[in-house]
Amino acid sequence: MSNPAISVDLRSDTATRPSPAMRQAMANAVVGDEQRGEDPTTAALEERVADILGQEKALFLPSGTMCNQIAFLVHCRPGDEIICAANAHVYGSEAAGAAALAGAQFRPIASGTGIFTAAEVEPLLRAQRHRSPRSRVVTVEQTSNRGGGRVWPRAVIDGLAELCRAKGLALHMDGARLLNASVAAGVPAAGFGRPCDSVWIDLSKGLGCPFGAILAGPAGFIEEALVWKHRLGGAMRQSGIMAAAGLHALDQNVERLAQDHANARRMAGILRGVPGVIVDPAEPETNILFLDFSEAGLPATQVAAELAAVGVGVSVEEGFRLRIVTHLDVSDADAETAANAMAETIARLSGNVAHVDG
Repeated sequence: MSNPAISVDLRSDTATRPSPAMRQAMANAVVGDEQRGEDPTTAALEERVADILGQEKALFLPSGTMCNQIAFLVHCRPGDEIICAANAHVYGSEAAGAAALAGAQFRPIASGTGIFTAAEVEPLLRAQRHRSPRSRVVTVEQTSNRGGGRVWPRAVIDGLAELCRAKGLALHMDGARLLNASVAAGVPAAGFGRPCDSVWIDLSKGLGCPFGAILAGPAGFIEEALVWKHRLGGAMRQSGIMAAAGLHALDQNVERLAQDHANARRMAGILRGVPGVIVDPAEPETNILFLDFSEAGLPATQVAAELAAVGVGVSVEEGFRLRIVTHLDVSDADAETAANAMAETIARLSGNVAHVDG
């Protein structure tokens, strides 16, 4: 753990650490020069992910944020506009990268769940006038992080893809937790990814890898993405050491994401019984839930500090709101222990000394 005092780290699924078996796969990786197309392990990972996502080609990159930014650089020209949810990661958590790098601006849609429909997008599309920004990209985040890990329904994505094709826009999917959505909804990842003009999956969250994400799309898109990869940092050379972790994760850690979802529901079930706490979603779809203490008047920073003191790490989202994320390194017992510690801490802080059942 980055903080040795934290015994159950629920701050993010980026807290996952490579298992001994994953480390062994990395040590055994066959490698070559990635820039020259001579790293067989990297090539195997890219081919596999392209197939998983229903796309022609894929490109191994250091991070999901880099996937998003390269996608915007390929799709946009300076002055173009990207439509997204107001609580999307690309809008609030990527250091205004689209503006700084692609020269594009966002047009956000207010949505508590982070999910919106084609009917909500269509009125926002700009008429083609010389004085207006050009509507160029619609981006969706699967799952919706600040929407509590909610899954974009396939029909909604299909509707957006149809609108984008009709209006000449690109549909981009931030697939940071796309495989969580696939497991939760029982929909193959390609069912979510194929309708998109670009899409990526993260390796360093629930899949347990220490590094990396894979951006996928049509062959021409990936050729342009390669140009921007080089402009933004160049080659990764013997990247097969890291790609081997991704191949291991795809073999071993996808179906087990269901356990993380079950643990989020287990925790929600315990915490719903605590007075003054709003659990959102009340029934988590995947591995993310939020706790809102506004009714009890408890600052999230105070609750987080008290929980850290008993070994439970959580993330402060804003004033009265905490985020909890279950993952590979949180066992069933960890989830229950942490939820009970939260319930007891919240009850104590709010002055409710009644017994809290687990």
